[in-house]
Amino acid sequence: MTTADAVPVVFVHGTRFSAGQWSMQLAALRDEFPVAAVDLPGHGKRSAQPWSLSSATEIIASAVDSLDRGPALIVGHSLGGYAALEFARCRPERLRGLILAGASASTRGLRAVPYRWVAGLVPRIPADRLARWNDRLLRRLYPPEVVEATIRSGYAFHVLPAAWGEVLGRFGADAMRSVKAPVLILNGEKDVVFRSGEADFARAHPHARVELIPRARHLANFDDPDAFTDAVRRFARQLPAVS
Repeated sequence: MTTADAVPVVFVHGTRFSAGQWSMQLAALRDEFPVAAVDLPGHGKRSAQPWSLSSATEIIASAVDSLDRGPALIVGHSLGGYAALEFARCRPERLRGLILAGASASTRGLRAVPYRWVAGLVPRIPADRLARWNDRLLRRLYPPEVVEATIRSGYAFHVLPAAWGEVLGRFGADAMRSVKAPVLILNGEKDVVFRSGEADFARAHPHARVELIPRARHLANFDDPDAFTDAVRRFARQLPAVS
């Protein structure tokens, strides 16, 4: 595949993070693919922007347009995966492929109860304390080159209640029926919660498959950046050409 033929790839970060989450993937893939990573509403450089899924889809669409290569492969992690599903529903003509990472659990019913509880708890804890906890956790678990861009970008705890408040109750495996492009469900092997519906999600789409990253948890692109990047690369190379 030549650079001119390469699939454009847009990365969408998870809860509380920003585009910095994808620093390792962007560095590894940019020589082969046109790549971009977005800040969702209320996150990163858009920290002052109110959250909404409709705004998230517009931001993803703008990133696709900025690469100027036609429909793109969207890679969404956790909250970003559900935003990517909404983008797939609203902007199918701009989607060439979809990777859902840590975003194949239903957000409806009893499974959503713990997340509603967390979304209600977070505003009660000072943001600076949450940031210190996150900094220490990330630095304890991962090498600096993996997490420093995320840490520098800060965290969006203030938007968590609104973001998950809109996502919860909205997405189940039936959301896959709105996706008109091939799908890779890419999960960490140990991400028990967010891969709980992966089989249902895969069955709901005629061109979806599941791939697991061994020993990885919810932040699979931090746990094994090379394996995560390789999975994205292989999937992007296999996508059919735009007719």
